[in-house]
Amino acid sequence: MILKKINAWLHLWLGLASGIVVFIVSITGCILVFEQELKPLTQPWQNAKRPAEAVYLPPSAIQQKMKTAFPDKTMSSIWYQGHGRTAKVTLDSDSLIFVNPYTAAITGIVDHEDFFHFILEGHTGLWVEGKVGHQIVSWATLIFFVLLITGLILWWPKKWNKSNREKSFSIKWKARFKRLNYDLHNVLGFYSLIIALVLTLTGLIMGFPWVNQGVYWLASGGGAPAPYQRGVSDTTQVALKNGLKNVDLAFKNGLEELGVYNKDAIIVSIPDSPAEAIYVCTDMDKGSWRDIYLDQYTLRELPSTALQIDQLNFADWLRRTNYALHVGAIGDMPTKIIYFIASLICASLPITGFYVWWGRRGFGNRGLGQRKKPRPASRNRSIRYEV
Repeated sequence: MILKKINAWLHLWLGLASGIVVFIVSITGCILVFEQELKPLTQPWQNAKRPAEAVYLPPSAIQQKMKTAFPDKTMSSIWYQGHGRTAKVTLDSDSLIFVNPYTAAITGIVDHEDFFHFILEGHTGLWVEGKVGHQIVSWATLIFFVLLITGLILWWPKKWNKSNREKSFSIKWKARFKRLNYDLHNVLGFYSLIIALVLTLTGLIMGFPWVNQGVYWLASGGGAPAPYQRGVSDTTQVALKNGLKNVDLAFKNGLEELGVYNKDAIIVSIPDSPAEAIYVCTDMDKGSWRDIYLDQYTLRELPSTALQIDQLNFADWLRRTNYALHVGAIGDMPTKIIYFIASLICASLPITGFYVWWGRRGFGNRGLGQRKKPRPASRNRSIRYEV
């Protein structure tokens, strides 16, 4: 009985303390689930009609266009987002340049701070400058994880009879609002529990290094991830006269040989120092990607290059797919829809939970702090006659 009271106390006060943060993080997460699907619909500069069987222009051709349009700017990378989409060019400025990957025509110049970037800042940091916002979100996520566990304990029926099963698994839509609100909190919270736990755990992995390391340790049976090795080009090699020739070759190899999944999308960087490697990002499929680092002189794969996803052990696979698991991209559209619904329920839990507490405190129909007066004991009004 004492443990049950402690569990209820934790669920109540931790929920009240983190409710606003959980609501903001969940509702912004609902929007970000469909970010890649919404961008082509809301941002016309993201679209580029592909001529019949046309191939991408190489990075050197796009750089030449950038030099003409922006002579005082330096191009650092190109993201070919897929056929039918424009390529995103990064310059040393605060803007992103979108170009037609088949003609190099500029379709849009957009500030980094677009709508989705604003939503992402709210999701990860509550629009608070510096690390403070990120820390608040991380700790609120940890509290929400505790709330999910304590909520499951509160939901668990004392007896698994027919009446309790109906209360635990079904919503009485025709009931009064107070009972309906309780069912929305209790029943929907249970149905979204598994996805909510996945969202919370993957968020904690990104928010706390000790959670990241702990999950890897558990998944690998006590191992540790391989130390990061920075990709550095061999500066003893003779530099090529045409510095972008090998960048074009790296781009071609990335599309035709290095990439296995989703060969239409690729990111290529342009080195700006003799020791820097050419960065190629391939296999951008279902929310995961593969980082490849090539020597800018020999195009040899450097030790920092990641393995193909199907060659990873479970712990490394889990680490690489953590983002995909967090945003619901692991199963494409079906899982995104499920994640959207679960995130919407998570956003509703602080609201319905607050009203459950509010109603139990007696604040719903009476003034704040007013209590219902107890009914006086009934009097025996019978008349006794003594003789």
